[in-house]
Amino acid sequence: MISFFYDEVKRKITMATKLNKRAFEHAKNLISNGKCIRDEKDKWSEHQPSTEKENKFIEENGISEYGKWYLGIEDEENENNKGHYKFPFGDFQNVHRCGLLAAETRAGQYKHTDIENAVAHLHGMLDK
Repeated sequence: MISFFYDEVKRKITMATKLNKRAFEHAKNLISNGKCIRDEKDKWSEHQPSTEKENKFIEENGISEYGKWYLGIEDEENENNKGHYKFPFGDFQNVHRCGLLAAETRAGQYKHTDIENAVAHLHGMLDK
């Protein structure tokens, strides 16, 4: 019974999240313009924006600009809610290699192939 429940939750998560094409283009532009940090894989927990920083960014720039920093969109969440956006990749100034690697791992884990492929592309751009 628990296994069935877990499989159903995982299926819903997988189906509801899709690639945020606007964020993908934003990340490509940032990398092309050198707005990136080539940090280590395990540094994302230190480098990702805090809730306070996220809220301040939204207050100053709006939720639409906030969404440009997240490679996934959760269809079942209201677009004016932070929960609508998944798979962060930067600190509102730069793309972080560690953020891309974290997003790539999570996308692969939940079978978000479009997001996983987009992150792999960005990772390739960053490592050139």
